[in-house]
Amino acid sequence: MTMPEKVVVAKFYRLAGGREPVREWLAGLSREDRRLIGRDIMRVEFGWPCGPPLCAPLTNYSGLHEVRGNLTGKRIARVFFTVSRRDMVLLHGFIKKTQATPRKELMLAQRRMKEHDRHV
Repeated sequence: MTMPEKVVVAKFYRLAGGREPVREWLAGLSREDRRLIGRDIMRVEFGWPCGPPLCAPLTNYSGLHEVRGNLTGKRIARVFFTVSRRDMVLLHGFIKKTQATPRKELMLAQRRMKEHDRHV
């Protein structure tokens, strides 16, 4: 039996200085939360394009998508990403604390997406 291939491959967005903000954010989470988010990202890698409840495009932010994850303690995580060729570029991750996604989180992801697009 052959293993299915990834449709897109998750890559961390890298700042000019070399830091990878999503990797750093993940490192600050518990082992179980990292496992849960990693599983959701992997499901997108193998199932792209996919839709709710796992993944959704962000309306009004062309090219941005979110992985919707449930964490321990009934918390909710979001990882914003863009797809560039066969790369799923992980731009920003955060714990969602309100019903609406905070504009500052969306703007940060959009800024990183534009920066990434300039260097591709």
